[in-house]
Amino acid sequence: MPTLSETLPVIDLDVFLSQPTQSIRVQEECNKAADALITYGALLVHDSRVSEDDNDTFLDLIEDYFAQPIEDLQKDERPEIHYQVGVTLENTEKPKCAVDEPCLDIIANLDPVERPLDISGHHPDPKCRFFWKMGAPPPYETEYPALNAPNVVPQAPAISEKWESTMEKWGRSMKNAVENIAEMTAIGLGLPREFIKDAGKYGPHLLGPTASDLVKYGQKDTILAGFHTDLNCLTIHGRSRYPGLNIWARNTGKRIPVRFPPTGRYLLVQAGKQIEHLTGGLIKAGFHEVVVNEATLQTVERRKESHPDRPNIRISSTFFWHLSSDYELVPIPKLSERANAFNSSQTANQHTGYERMKVGQQVQK
Repeated sequence: MPTLSETLPVIDLDVFLSQPTQSIRVQEECNKAADALITYGALLVHDSRVSEDDNDTFLDLIEDYFAQPIEDLQKDERPEIHYQVGVTLENTEKPKCAVDEPCLDIIANLDPVERPLDISGHHPDPKCRFFWKMGAPPPYETEYPALNAPNVVPQAPAISEKWESTMEKWGRSMKNAVENIAEMTAIGLGLPREFIKDAGKYGPHLLGPTASDLVKYGQKDTILAGFHTDLNCLTIHGRSRYPGLNIWARNTGKRIPVRFPPTGRYLLVQAGKQIEHLTGGLIKAGFHEVVVNEATLQTVERRKESHPDRPNIRISSTFFWHLSSDYELVPIPKLSERANAFNSSQTANQHTGYERMKVGQQVQK
């Protein structure tokens, strides 16, 4: 089975940040980033600014948080604003694909050995999630205030005292990297450098780690997060301590198990529905799932020996980068033309329409 780095292009942010934008080397790297998202819907990022210690501190904190009693976690729920901030407990989120005909058609068209685990039972995901807002408040009255709700800080003193600083520090690392990828992608698509980044200047960005209890849900082939795409613009992942994330390359239909190097300053970026809409389908949102596989189980056993006092909870270090809620989402004509030509030989999703709408409408659909 190929590893992620053998399959997806690796984009070097250090080159982009250290050399003039007009240099040949930077232009090549930007083209590589755009081409990777067009071809695969995903790419791997090398960023020397990313700290391994910050990631470990973040994972420790989120593990400790989700190891709390359920009654403490319930204090942080905000169902009245559709869980846009705070905690979402297990068996709440359902994979939309299970009842979405175009998505089910995509699964049906995959080679049987490349298909995701069966989601036809319509069961909610057993994962939990915490949403921490990382966006700047807009300097205008937004039409979508629920998408810009204030953050929730957990109440337990041992967690609350380091919560905000840890979330903000790791969140900034992810946000900086994904905004640079947005700039590189814009350049690679022939757009002004700031085009995509500016469109997300006041986006309701969310640091959204997920947590899966591998004691309770640790059986092989358990679906922790069913086959789906993300509705935001770009999603960026840090390295998890437990394997289990699978992604699908857009044009090959091959399932790729994500394997980060054991050390190294790497992040994974995936395209979401907003950049698909903006590019008229030239870039497609990337499908992915999280499951318990053999590698997950092997890691559980190793961590029981190496870290016997730590909870067996799989944390996904995930950041959702959104376009601004009031931004007018409409396909860019020249990219729509490229998309039509690019997709002319494709059968799946080639008739997708991208109507004009506000980003906030797209999020609430």
